[in-house]
Amino acid sequence: MSVTVVGIGADGWPGLAPPARTALEKAAVVLGAPRQLDLLPDTVTAERESWPSPLMPALPGLLDRHARAELVVLASGDPMFFGIGSTVLRHRPDAAVVGHPSSLALAAGRLGWTEQDVVTVSAVGRPLAAVRAALAPGRRLLVLADSGETPRLLAALLVGAGYGQAGMTVLTSLGAEHESRTDGVAADWDAPTDDPLAVVAVACPALPDDDLLGRAPGLPDSAYDHDGQLTKAELRALSVAALRPLPGQLLWDVGGGAGSIGIEWCRVEPTARAIAIEARSDRAGRITANAETLGVPALRVVEGRAPEALAGLDAPDAVFVGGGVSVSGMLDTCRTALRAGGRLVANAVTIEGEAALAAALGEHGGTIRRIAVSRATPVGRYLGWKALAPVTQWVLHVGPDGGGGPGARNDSLQALDVREPSSITPPWRNS
Repeated sequence: MSVTVVGIGADGWPGLAPPARTALEKAAVVLGAPRQLDLLPDTVTAERESWPSPLMPALPGLLDRHARAELVVLASGDPMFFGIGSTVLRHRPDAAVVGHPSSLALAAGRLGWTEQDVVTVSAVGRPLAAVRAALAPGRRLLVLADSGETPRLLAALLVGAGYGQAGMTVLTSLGAEHESRTDGVAADWDAPTDDPLAVVAVACPALPDDDLLGRAPGLPDSAYDHDGQLTKAELRALSVAALRPLPGQLLWDVGGGAGSIGIEWCRVEPTARAIAIEARSDRAGRITANAETLGVPALRVVEGRAPEALAGLDAPDAVFVGGGVSVSGMLDTCRTALRAGGRLVANAVTIEGEAALAAALGEHGGTIRRIAVSRATPVGRYLGWKALAPVTQWVLHVGPDGGGGPGARNDSLQALDVREPSSITPPWRNS
């Protein structure tokens, strides 16, 4: 028998299009949340079954149990917009989906915001900290709330991130007769809401009190809590660029340190995933904290020593080795784990590490370059260049067939000398 996913709004039956009404009137069983089932009129005679908690582990069994019935699954708003529609389709590819205006569309209409220019973040079953990565001067966000506490928690997050002057609007029961709107500013927010499915609109100020981090790689070193084990900003920008973050792809950040490479990989491409592998427990905890602070709380941390700790992990699309390149088996384990089309970037600062990279270049190809960065630092009343430790970097691309891709056998050598003034006040300006 058939499965139909029907989107339903806070306006209930009156807001449903004819195809949605027909599916419900023909259904033998309707699955949904209690508030959704209560919106149906008595003319819908199907058996009504409320979702169990937790839902996701039980969903395959529910679909199997009702496989011989005309089944309708109710979804809030648009089933394919952060909704259950995509989950049902993974289990029942033959399911039909009857759409409904999303809460995003309704909110944008109420606010007069251009929908394609709005960034949407869902806090429904997801960490609210992900909002941090979306913050930018003048940006407009719509945050899907999962509880009445979300607006208050969001206001506190905005204040902590330097966006205390952001405008906030809480929209509840969109589309219903009792729809409501509450406006305010994050720094002064104290308006409670009892609607667990509110949409919170955020209008970021043009000049927030932050470091204007953005999504480009190479965040300031000060953005991270670290013990000195940190890939510096200039090298980080070059390394993440060489890794080429792509939608949905997985990175292994081997020897995570402060987690900066994995964090910036995820910030550049919000749908990408990362696993940081770190041997020390204190650093592993620091990676988790940095990931939350910088808006990528989904970054996974595996505590253990590579290459042994890599066993059993999902195959990566890209691997960064920031330490331990001379450890026996490290580079080979990382290289052979890559999916077709994958990228490997390995950095070394020691002579032994350089030797390991040179050997890998000779055996597998790729490109190798030496990166030297100098920063301006005070020398008495003047400024002078202070060189950071030069880094040797090996980059290997694996072709679509698992063999050498473009540049995989291009045994090229490069030297890159980067010199930049640091963000300091020149000493003569302090006099």
